[in-house]
Amino acid sequence: MTHGMRTDTHTAHPGGGGDWRDRATRYALLPLRVFLGVTFLYAGLDKLTDSSFMKDAGAGSVGEMMRAVRDSSAIPALVDLSLKSPVGFGYAIAFGELAVGIGTLLGLFARLAALGGALISLSLWLTVSWASDPYYYGNDLPYLMAWIPLVLAGAPLLSVDVARRRAGGHQ
Repeated sequence: MTHGMRTDTHTAHPGGGGDWRDRATRYALLPLRVFLGVTFLYAGLDKLTDSSFMKDAGAGSVGEMMRAVRDSSAIPALVDLSLKSPVGFGYAIAFGELAVGIGTLLGLFARLAALGGALISLSLWLTVSWASDPYYYGNDLPYLMAWIPLVLAGAPLLSVDVARRRAGGHQ
C-alpha cells in the first residue's frame, strides 16, 4: 500500500452533481467534434463557391492541384483516378466534406460521418500533403488522427443519434 496517495479522486458532491472531472470527461470530445464539423463544413462550402477550384485546369483548380502533387504522392494511381474527372473528384470531395461536417455537428450517423472524415483526410494525406517535409507540416495527418476518437466514440452527447436511441427506448 502506498502511503499519502489518495485514490478516491472522483468523489460525488452533495446534491448528486458529481465531480467536475466527470462532467469534463463526458464533454471532452465536444470541442473536437465542433472544430472538425465546422472545418469540414466550411471546406466543402469553400470548394463549392470557389469559381477557380471546380475546373479541369487553371490556377487554383482541382485539376491543377492534383497534377502538381501526382509525382510526389504516396499513391500516384489514386491521383490518376482523380485526374480522369478532376471536376467530378472536386465535387465528390466537396459534398463529402459537407456531409461529414453536417453529420459531425448534428451527431447524425456520427461514427459514419467521422469515418468519412478520416477517409477524406487519409486520401488527402496520401496524395496532396504526402510530400510535406517534415511530415508534421502537412495538415491532413493531424486531421486523420483527430477523427479517430470520434470514429471510436461517436457523439454520445448533444446528438441526433442519442435522441433517436432514447426515442426508440434504447439507452
